Amino acid sequence: MTTTDDARLKHGIIGEAPAPWARHYARRLTVTDTLIVAVAVAVAELVWYSLNVAPVEGWFNWAPIATRHTIASLILVACWFVVLTSYGTRDSRIIGQGSLEYKRVLESSLMLFGTFAIMAVALRLDLGRSFVLTAFPTAAVALVISRWAWRQWLVNKRRRGEYTASALLVGSRESVLHLAERLSRLPSAGYKPVGACVPNARAGETIHGIPVVGSLTRVESALDQQHIDCVIVTSSDELPAMEVRRLGWSLEASGTELIVAPALTDIAGPRMHTRPVAGLPLIHVESPVFGGRKVWTKVAIDKIAACLAITLLSPVLIAIAITVASTSPGPVIFRQQRVGLGGSTFTMFKFRSMRVDAEEHLAALRAEQRDAGNSVLFKMKDDPRLTRPGAFLRRYSLDELPQLFNVVNGTMSLVGPRPPLDAETKAYEKHNFRRFLVRPGITGLWQVSGRSDLSWEDSVRLDLYYVENWSVLNDLILLGRTARAVFKGSGAY
Repeated sequence: MTTTDDARLKHGIIGEAPAPWARHYARRLTVTDTLIVAVAVAVAELVWYSLNVAPVEGWFNWAPIATRHTIASLILVACWFVVLTSYGTRDSRIIGQGSLEYKRVLESSLMLFGTFAIMAVALRLDLGRSFVLTAFPTAAVALVISRWAWRQWLVNKRRRGEYTASALLVGSRESVLHLAERLSRLPSAGYKPVGACVPNARAGETIHGIPVVGSLTRVESALDQQHIDCVIVTSSDELPAMEVRRLGWSLEASGTELIVAPALTDIAGPRMHTRPVAGLPLIHVESPVFGGRKVWTKVAIDKIAACLAITLLSPVLIAIAITVASTSPGPVIFRQQRVGLGGSTFTMFKFRSMRVDAEEHLAALRAEQRDAGNSVLFKMKDDPRLTRPGAFLRRYSLDELPQLFNVVNGTMSLVGPRPPLDAETKAYEKHNFRRFLVRPGITGLWQVSGRSDLSWEDSVRLDLYYVENWSVLNDLILLGRTARAVFKGSGAY
């Protein structure tokens, strides 16, 4: 145990201590949260005054009412600050990834809204509906937008190696390698592996570029040698439950966080529920939903949104159709057979972006691209078969707009896995066919995560993750991320 640990024990400081970056980031959130709530309540005050105080009335007539209202507003701002803090909305374990941060912000605001309304009725406080209905929605929406903006800032910092938690990976070589690969693929998660402890460690050994600093029995000495914010324990036969428990005890004094990574991958948080049974943290994993009310809700939203999009984008659709028809001979709409829900084929519509003889040159171009990263999907930068406007349409995914009609006729969804060609399915492994349990989508995780720059393995992993974990809320989030990806135009060709 280090001298710092002795001092912490001497003063009774036992438990996790937030890392410096987490404290700095939490202070930034505290300042912006307080400012947003104060401004929202002040705006609500002004709205209330304008609706309830006549200009002819002098200050002395309505000053007592204004004073009571201002006191209530100040109390509301203070309570909002306390609630956001007590709900853990600035906890370092939820910031930067997932929707839990936003969920806590909205839940805490809704709870305060309900409490405030009940207290106003119980105490007969005439605060006015205009005040309540202005303050709470305005502040809640502004808080979520602020958190989103801060998250973009944090993600950029983490991609440069800042605002991250240094992690020591503990477990078997295979599980440590798997975890290191996943963490390196997602630096925005905020974990930076700086060392690993594996069975029978060898001097100078590295795993995925991470130095092996000792065996499973040398974890405490590894913590003394360098600064570690958290220890992530993965599966290993040489690390029984009692040893993990002892490791947790040894970390208490230093404030180092213990994280256990179960042998579960690509499962979204809402599908997992931890339940303590006989001292065991049992993780219940809900089965994916492929039918019922949830699916019908998705279909209804898809069709309504597609009809609205077709109506609003009709001038754009007509302009693109005229451009395609006038710049190269051939049909305006390219029709292609794709595989969709249940493995059945359907006709997918796209604006034609290639010459009419494009298929005749496919074999030669495929042979030329044989060493490309994606061994199943054929994608080629600067494809010579593209027409003049075709490259532009591809870059900004405008060629896919006619697929809105596929959504209307029920063969596609707005969000879902990429619809493959029948020839591509011949190279599928058995688990790849799970993508046909849901309708294919115009956009999806593959669209917002690199598009054509993705390897085949990454494309499959993202599609299967969507199939297993889809939800209406995540669909809306993916549609928002798609707009940003399309505007950037990267990875599309």
